Amino acid sequence: MFDKVKQLMEMQKKMQEMKRQLENTVFDISSSDGLVKITMNGAQEVKEVNIQGNIQETEKPNLEKAIKDAYNKAIKHSHEIAAEKMKNNTGLNLPGLI
Repeated sequence: MFDKVKQLMEMQKKMQEMKRQLENTVFDISSSDGLVKITMNGAQEVKEVNIQGNIQETEKPNLEKAIKDAYNKAIKHSHEIAAEKMKNNTGLNLPGLI
């Protein structure tokens, strides 16, 4: 039983380290049309949103679509990063868990 407790404590340490790694992993994702760029970390915190070009020339629906597109891409990418870190740190391959 002591071995199981020790394994759980080690797993908890690995998970905390993975969380710190995710928080420190920052990436940029752009919308398909290049209008919006979102900077996000692996913990899915949006750090920055940049709108490329002149907003006055952009129609509101196009801008809304570009923001949604870039945000969804950023969330998907953060999931991929988290899954890879989980696999590397724990040896577990659990797609969709994070």
